[in-house]
Amino acid sequence: MRRRRFLALGSGFATTALLAGCTDDGSSESTTTRPATTDPDVDKPDGVYVQSFEDRMAMQGTATVGDYAVALMFTVPHTFWTVTNWERSKTPRTDDDSVHLMAVVWDDDSGTALPDAGVSVELSDGGSIVSQEVIYPMLSQPMGFHYGGNFTLPGDGTYTAAVSIGGINARTTGEFDGRFRDAATTEIDMEFTEQSRSRVGSSSIEAAGEPGALAPMETSYPKSVAPGPDGLPGTVHGTAAIDDAYFDLFHLDSAARVGTPGDAYLAVSARTRYNDYELSGMALEAILERDGEVVFEGPLERTLSPDVGYHYSATVSAVRAGDDLTLSVATPPQVGRHEGYETAFLDMRSDVTLTL
Repeated sequence: MRRRRFLALGSGFATTALLAGCTDDGSSESTTTRPATTDPDVDKPDGVYVQSFEDRMAMQGTATVGDYAVALMFTVPHTFWTVTNWERSKTPRTDDDSVHLMAVVWDDDSGTALPDAGVSVELSDGGSIVSQEVIYPMLSQPMGFHYGGNFTLPGDGTYTAAVSIGGINARTTGEFDGRFRDAATTEIDMEFTEQSRSRVGSSSIEAAGEPGALAPMETSYPKSVAPGPDGLPGTVHGTAAIDDAYFDLFHLDSAARVGTPGDAYLAVSARTRYNDYELSGMALEAILERDGEVVFEGPLERTLSPDVGYHYSATVSAVRAGDDLTLSVATPPQVGRHEGYETAFLDMRSDVTLTL
C-alpha cells in the first residue's frame, strides 16, 4: 500500500479527511488488475464514501473541433451506475469488456469543462467499425465530470476513435452566449497495445468505505470544479446542503448577462462534498418570498458561463435582505457515477430554505 497524505475540507460544515488520489493521466507504472468494485448487495455508506480502488489511465490524445477541445483516454473496465429520473441502474463490467473509454470536453480559451453535451464514440479499424457507444456523462472521485463507457475490442491495434459532440443542453451567457450549439466530430487515434495497457491498472484503497473521497488527480485538461463561495460574483448569501450536495446561492443586481438588466440575476452553484465538482443535469425549483408574499416561483435554468461555470439561474424582479429562498430538487443530477458516488445525490426530496 502506497503512502498517502490527507487533506481537509472547510466549507462551513464538519471537517472531513480526504484521501489524496495518486492516479493521473500519465504513464507511471501501475498494477494491471481490474478494480475490485464493491458488490452492490453489501451495505454501503449513505452519501459520498472513499472508493475501494484507484487506477491509472492512458492518455490517447487531444483535438480541437469547432467550439470544443476534447481529450480521449482509457483505463481498465469499470462497474458504474446510471441515473434516470430518481432511479439508479447498475452497469457491471464484464469479462468481454476491454477498456473503460473516457472523453473530457472543454472550452480551450477559458478552460471551462462542458457538461450536458451528448457525446458518442465510434471505434474503427481500417475503416471498419468495431464498436460504437453513446458514452455516459458521469462523475469519478479522482477525475470529476467526464463522459465514459466500457468498450469491447477485437484485439491489439491502433483504432480510430471518432468522438461526436451533440452540443450543450444549457443556456449560455457572457462570452459563451450562442456558443456550443453546433454538433461536431473529431478523430483521435487510440493505441490498444501491450505497451499502452501496461500504463493502466488498479490498486486497492485501505480506507475504502469511509466517509470522504479520493482527491482530484493532476490532469492536463480542466476539471469541472465549481468556484465555491469565495469565487462567485455578486452577493453570496450562503450555502445549503442536501445529501452531500452543496448549493451556493448568489445574486447579481442586474440580469444583463441574460438580456434583462432591469431585473436581478438569481443563481445557485451546485457542487459535490469534498472535491467541489459541479453537479449538472438537475431540475431545481425555487420559491422567493418577501414578507410572506411570493415574488418568484419556478424552475432555475441550467446555465453555463465562463466566470461561474455550470450553474442554475433565473431572473427575478429584485433580491432584498430578509427574503426567504426555498430550493427543491425536482430531479437529482442525471449523471452516471463511479464507485463512491453511487449512493449520493439521490436522497434529495427535502426542501431547504435560506434567509438572504
